[in-house]
Amino acid sequence: MAPPQIYTSPYPNVPILTTSIFTRLFASRGDDIGGFPGSCKAFVDATSGASITRAQLRHLSLTLAYGLKHHPNTSQFANRGSTVLIYSPNSLAWPVVLFGSVAAGLRCTLANSAYTSHELAFQYSDSGAKLIFTTEDGLAVVRSMFAESGIGKDDADMRIIVIGNDLRWAGGPSAPRSPATAGLLRMEDLLGKGELKQEEKFEGPLANQTVYLCYSSGTTGKPKGVETTHQNMTTLVDIVRAVFPTLNADTDNMLGILPFYHIYGVAKLLHFPFTCGCPVIIQTRFDPVQFCAVIEKYKVTISLVVPPVLVVLSRHPAVEQYDLSSLQVLFSGAAPLGHSLVKSVKDRLLSKRKGQNPLGITQGYGLTETSPTTHLLPIPDADHKMGSIGILLPNLEARLVDDDAGKVDARTGEPGELWIRGKTVMKGYLNNTTATKNSITPDGWFKTGDVAIRDQEGFYYIVDRRKELIKYKGFQVPPAELENVLLTHPDIADVAVIGLESIKEATELPRAYIVHANPDKVKTAKAQLEFAQSVVKWIETKVARHKFLRGGVGIIDVVPKSAAGKILRRELRELSKQQAERGELGTEVKARL
Repeated sequence: MAPPQIYTSPYPNVPILTTSIFTRLFASRGDDIGGFPGSCKAFVDATSGASITRAQLRHLSLTLAYGLKHHPNTSQFANRGSTVLIYSPNSLAWPVVLFGSVAAGLRCTLANSAYTSHELAFQYSDSGAKLIFTTEDGLAVVRSMFAESGIGKDDADMRIIVIGNDLRWAGGPSAPRSPATAGLLRMEDLLGKGELKQEEKFEGPLANQTVYLCYSSGTTGKPKGVETTHQNMTTLVDIVRAVFPTLNADTDNMLGILPFYHIYGVAKLLHFPFTCGCPVIIQTRFDPVQFCAVIEKYKVTISLVVPPVLVVLSRHPAVEQYDLSSLQVLFSGAAPLGHSLVKSVKDRLLSKRKGQNPLGITQGYGLTETSPTTHLLPIPDADHKMGSIGILLPNLEARLVDDDAGKVDARTGEPGELWIRGKTVMKGYLNNTTATKNSITPDGWFKTGDVAIRDQEGFYYIVDRRKELIKYKGFQVPPAELENVLLTHPDIADVAVIGLESIKEATELPRAYIVHANPDKVKTAKAQLEFAQSVVKWIETKVARHKFLRGGVGIIDVVPKSAAGKILRRELRELSKQQAERGELGTEVKARL
């Protein structure tokens, strides 16, 4: 048997530290914090303009850590290795809460701020969390979560730390307190009680201890807790820096709209820019008008986004109402980004600049399990390799595998499942050894489940998820490819493609679920049918015969997606199943679940 084909990065390996992520970020020497002057801004609240410097963030983090370890409410729950849950939208308090918890030696599990009490209860229990940081708005959900978990009110209230809207601790404006928070510990109560002389250390082998627990989006089954270690994070920030667009600490700033509870947001907004001396403007959530207004106000030079944000930028009128000329880089991740969408956004934004100030739109690739980034498309290659996820980052290895056992490699230029090996691969899934063994081989290869092609120049292209590929009479039909084509239709705002199983033809049929760009035009069943039929005919002029939408087109209000923008195809398969049971898809068709 031939040895496996192992690919490496065209970039040389970089030195890798074996230390805690806090030490990597905040190592100080005199007035220098992490390689840059402590007086430099680290994070800015987009709405109020309140900010914290690098030195202030280090001090606040060590102060919060001291408070956690010594306050009578929290000390019993804040032993080294204990877990704290953060349940909050983006805010200026986030980096203080996160890094303060890490400095105290705690593990942080980051929960979707839109979770219901039932969803939150699962993560709280599964992660083994004791303390929970939440906002005033999230308090009702947290209390319901504790009630569902069988934890009494008095005990629950001892575990809650409220992140208020008052920003006076950061030199910002005050805000009234909700009466519902009376008697509860607040983040500010943990500040000013003292300061740890140094953070809890995780040196050498201890760097392989878990620091973050993000939960996978749960597109199939229950979400799984991904154990991200200190080593994973220190490796990630250093290998990304080698390929990421160069950030100038004096002139660049980054707009942070990605949710911090997701690995993409926490790694690439709270960690990575800090290592480059680049301040981050924090926006609570994505709003098209506010996004454009903040870019104009702060002269933002770079923003990390997901493809749905670019869809909005390609069409929303706010783009014409604000000056976005400072923007030099849009970096996309978390879901596939197609050539046509990149071109439409770039053409629109550049048309206002009249040749002034270049704009690069690029993307990267990664998973929660790889901390996250494994590939990145360099800006110089962004135009002529549009649609590619880029090149493999240094210090990582990759394979393209053609079988489940990893014994057969895909031939050059042909698709195979992407496997990754390196120090950014997670420790494993928490409390789930079976899932860990199924995803990481004995020799350390993580099976991504994504199907990729590598061209002769070493650039990778994601074709689709291995389990989501539609097989039509032996031909592979990648949903993402069809979706990218459909998004070029002027009347389609969003779309997702799944496979239906045809009993009659003994094969799968591609079916598209579409969000109309002007919903008022498809209010009646007749209008929906006519539009659906027109799309079926339209796509036949764009793709090969085996990719035709033989499963038809359905009209929906919104495409279900995870917080990171990944399509939740399971929900659409369930919808198709219900439609099939009602006979709406014909008697010979059923959804593949």
